[in-house]
Amino acid sequence: MAELRPCAGKAGCLLWEVWVKPFSSTMASRLVPKVNSKQGGSPCKEKQVVLLSPLGRMEISGCEAGVHEIKLPKMSLLPSGRAEPSVACEVCEGAEEMPEPLQQCTAWLRAYFCEPATTGTLPVPAFHHPLLQRDSFTRQVLWTLLKDVKFGEAVSYKQLADLAGNSRAARAVGGAMRSNPIPILIPCHRVIRSSGESGNYGGGQLMKEWLLAHEKLQKKKLARPGGR
Repeated sequence: MAELRPCAGKAGCLLWEVWVKPFSSTMASRLVPKVNSKQGGSPCKEKQVVLLSPLGRMEISGCEAGVHEIKLPKMSLLPSGRAEPSVACEVCEGAEEMPEPLQQCTAWLRAYFCEPATTGTLPVPAFHHPLLQRDSFTRQVLWTLLKDVKFGEAVSYKQLADLAGNSRAARAVGGAMRSNPIPILIPCHRVIRSSGESGNYGGGQLMKEWLLAHEKLQKKKLARPGGR
């Protein structure tokens, strides 16, 4: 797994994928964000970029300290009716003078859509959002989702609650998914209902189904001889 570098400031299934590096106990210690120094400190200089993706225009905000938020477009139709990577997946606005976390975020997202086998070789950007700084069950759920639920996998709300240390908190897990400020990177689309239905998603059910189908298709391709 790529190293996650939490930061100070402002304001998770079952198997490892072959291209993802094992998650070590040393790396686990790095998942705990530092104390929020935003309060009483100088404000960060926010930068916004737009990534043109197979899903549409994704608005990404952040600063030198980390990614603040990823805003997903609303989908009324599946792109091309199937989960195939787009020919173009590029920053179309704000490409100039991007801070490092936004450069890493857009590079990771391009790889996710177009070359998913390479995401494990790329750094996961630092996150700089208050929800990921507070000591809460929501933060614990999101970190668990990030480190334990891999590309092409799915887990139920109850299973994720168990992984996060409270098997009776499935409803709270649902709330954590709704609060996720950095979707796709923190893969709340991989959390589904126990019945197997996809369930709700901030970007809409069509987008969630597209993302799950995209990962299933790409995982199947990588399982073939030669990885194609």
